[in-house]
Amino acid sequence: MTADDRDLEALALRLGRALLVRGWRVATAESCTGGWIAKTLTDVPGSSQWFDGGVVSYSNSAKTNLLGVGQELLEQHGAVSEPVVRAMANAARERFHTELAVAVSGIAGPEGGTPDKPVGTVCFAWATSTGTGVARRLFAGDRESVRRQSVAFAVERLVDLVWRDERTG
Repeated sequence: MTADDRDLEALALRLGRALLVRGWRVATAESCTGGWIAKTLTDVPGSSQWFDGGVVSYSNSAKTNLLGVGQELLEQHGAVSEPVVRAMANAARERFHTELAVAVSGIAGPEGGTPDKPVGTVCFAWATSTGTGVARRLFAGDRESVRRQSVAFAVERLVDLVWRDERTG
């Protein structure tokens, strides 16, 4: 089931509360979502208390110029890959000086897929002070649906990371 606007708003509110409790801030590095994660977060009144900023690095050159993603990494793995989103998330966290960052790159369609990376393939990374986790998902649906599912998945995982860290440490 694809998240609707109310679902995304509820996720962003949960994230904001969690970040405030921790005293943390978050940053984003987005490709296929085109800033939709940042929009979802900044739709929450008062989000300036916990959202620092984001980079929309849609092209490979933007990934390199704005986030310092190595050209060799992009050539070897492609923009839609775990190594590239890991580099994007780490760069966003470092450049914005936040405790947490999320990165996403994918193929939302309707074209652009390959046998190894079909339309709907999206890679994610979440960077914290204790490390960077990655995930790869294959979402069904049209371009809007793939992007919306990506935003929901990215924010859900951010919430989980903040609350997990609160419980464990």
